[in-house]
Order: sequence, then structure tokens, then C-alpha cells
Amino acid sequence: MIFQLDERIIFPEPSLAEEDGLLAIGGDLSKERLLLAYNNGIFPWYSDGEPVCWYAPHERFVLFPEKIKVSKSMQKIISMQTFEIKMNTAFEEVIENCSTVFRKGQGGTWITNEMKKAYLILHNIGVAQSVEVWAQQKLVGGLYGLKINKVFCGESMFSKVSNASKAALVWLCQSKLFSLIDCQVYSSHLKSMGAEMISQKEFLKILKENRIG
Repeated sequence: MIFQLDERIIFPEPSLAEEDGLLAIGGDLSKERLLLAYNNGIFPWYSDGEPVCWYAPHERFVLFPEKIKVSKSMQKIISMQTFEIKMNTAFEEVIENCSTVFRKGQGGTWITNEMKKAYLILHNIGVAQSVEVWAQQKLVGGLYGLKINKVFCGESMFSKVSNASKAALVWLCQSKLFSLIDCQVYSSHLKSMGAEMISQKEFLKILKENRIG
């Protein structure tokens, strides 16, 4: 059953999601609703012109920072300091690039203008965060996501040069700022870097265990 949301800031239990992870439709992207969603393992994913779709996958694709696989070529790039990597210095530019940079096999973007505005509000209160990759003082890659306790809920990444987004992810894992990186859904690229599937139940348990305060 797919639930229809209204103006109330509530969600059904994540375990009630459909087989593909779709849990609910409707509502808005208010700060309060987004915070409630992410704290319960739920995230929005939809295209422009469609109602907001909320997902809670029964299996979660995650990366434990200590398990990240760094190839020899990537280790060389890091040791040569090919990139300068910063955090939270260009959030708007990162999310804009994530929505516009071409990706092979992808016809459009799910990062709508509505989403950009919503996540910028979350960035301004310290919840949405970005990692930026610079080369010759130009932004060449990065990623953004939400800090939920000590879990980083990754949303998207981009590269304008080879290995830039990969460098951002390696940096994030090696920063020791988070106990888990949530990649949401499977990708072969992230699997090659050590990401793995865990159950929804285990993911929610980790979210609660890492709750601050």
C-alpha cells in the first residue's frame, strides 16, 4: 500500500514500503518533514512536475568508512595532492553541478529547483553538507548529503575531471566524521569502493545508535 500524505508532518512505518521501496506520495519538502523523514530512513526521490515520492528501501546500500577500498591509482592521486578538498565552502555550487553535469545513461535529473531550495535551507542550519574538490582553484567535483547524527546520508555527487567525486568520497570516509555513509540505492561504482547492502532494520538501528543527544 502506498500512503498519501497531507499537511500533517507524519510518515507511516518504513517497513510498510512497497517492494521497490516506495512508501508514500505527497506532502512537501519543508524543513520539518525532511528532518523527520531522514531520521526514519526515508528520503524523497521524484522528477520535476510529479508529486513528491518518499522511499524507504527494504535493503539499504551503505558504506562503512573503515571498509572503503582505495585503489593504487587513487592512493597515488591522493599522495600527489592532485586535488584540494574542502567541506561546506560551496554547497550551492555543488548541488547545482550535481543537477546539471551530464551522466552517461541518464536522461535528466531528479534534483528539482524545489529540492535545491529545500536542501539549501537545511544547509543553512548545518544539516545538509557538501564536500568540494578543487583543482587550480576551480570546482571540479564534489558530493552533498545530510548529516543525521553520525550517519552521512549521501544524495548525489559529480565529477568534471576523472576521479574527482571518488576523491571526495575517500576524503569523507577518511575524515572520521561519520560512522556510516548511506548510499541509498545500489551502484556498481560504489560497490567497487566497498559499499554493501544491509537490511532496513539494521540501517534504522544504526541511525538510532548514533543519535546525538
